[in-house]
Amino acid sequence: MKKILILFLLFPLLILGQTNFDKAEQLFKEKKYDQAQPIFEIFLKQNPSHLKTLEYLGDIAGNNQSWDKAIVYYKKLKQLKSSEANYYFKYGGVLGMKAKESNKFKALGMISEIKASFEKAIELNPKHIEARWALVMLYINLPAIVGGSESKAIKYSNELLKLSPVDGYLSRGQIDEYFERYTAAEKNYIKANEIGKSKITFQALYNLYLKKLKDPKKAQDLKQQFDKK
Repeated sequence: MKKILILFLLFPLLILGQTNFDKAEQLFKEKKYDQAQPIFEIFLKQNPSHLKTLEYLGDIAGNNQSWDKAIVYYKKLKQLKSSEANYYFKYGGVLGMKAKESNKFKALGMISEIKASFEKAIELNPKHIEARWALVMLYINLPAIVGGSESKAIKYSNELLKLSPVDGYLSRGQIDEYFERYTAAEKNYIKANEIGKSKITFQALYNLYLKKLKDPKKAQDLKQQFDKK
């Protein structure tokens, strides 16, 4: 009888808490992050292990480029649910962004953890496309002396090709473009655009024509084709 009475007394608080979460979630989906954040924070105080709230707050912090805050939220998520690949991916992502804004010495000390986070995401979810993309970009942007490797970038690009041809060709195009193999990049971007037919694939090829190959006619012809679709 006592348990029933306690539940009865707590019921309005549970409903109120859930209503606040739903309100904050709707604001988040509407990209009203500044309004959603304080409601999520209040809800989190009452529910400190609520995974979705922690993730939303991490996402908001990341959107605001508050990397340290985002790191705290995603780190807690990893601790609470170590089997979720996306938590490792997001943690690695904000670590990478913090590293970009840190001095070189500090950034170097973060590289291994960034890599390990993306690799863990792939281990937990062998079909994780975003983590492979992150590793492709990491390996081509890092100097060789601190672990940069075109061959490793190509390895993950080949894995992407098997999982998603459009991502495979697009990532290989990125690698070729980075190393100024613009003709090879064009071929890969064309294949990606033929498959994807999306704004992303169009933009990659369009920018290559306009900025790297300095061919405004090809860029304009491509834009006209895209606009017709």
